Amino acid sequence: MALTNFYFVNQTTNVARQRAIAAFMWLGLGASSLFLFFFNPALPHNPVFPKCPFRLVTGWQCPGCGSTRAFYQLLHLHPVAAFKLNPLIMLTLPFIVYGFLGFTRSAITGKPYRRLFIPPFYLWTWLVLLLFFWVFRNTPWYPFAS
Repeated sequence: MALTNFYFVNQTTNVARQRAIAAFMWLGLGASSLFLFFFNPALPHNPVFPKCPFRLVTGWQCPGCGSTRAFYQLLHLHPVAAFKLNPLIMLTLPFIVYGFLGFTRSAITGKPYRRLFIPPFYLWTWLVLLLFFWVFRNTPWYPFAS
């Protein structure tokens, strides 16, 4: 399947509302990044960061386990350590950043937001990858040893 199946769908939006949403997203991202930069979530008795409810109940790691610690390492310019903590979030992060920057560009320029349509095949592939990661990160086999 070629990448030519991707196409954009123009969305009409309220520009003032879109700018407000983008501003709040940037402020929230900045505040949470600043907070995460100074408070290490890997410390054993850190009351600030909640424990994963799935891990508390089952003892297994969910696909998101390690994401906060990975972002902490990424903020401290340790991408390899971040990848080791949660490879799935590190592989998904460029797509999240792309969408975030596209939304912000649209808010600044006032042009309609072009939403990328991704064919179902790619979304199902990502879901299978997510399930594979979820299962095998809870095995004793390298590199998924939990």
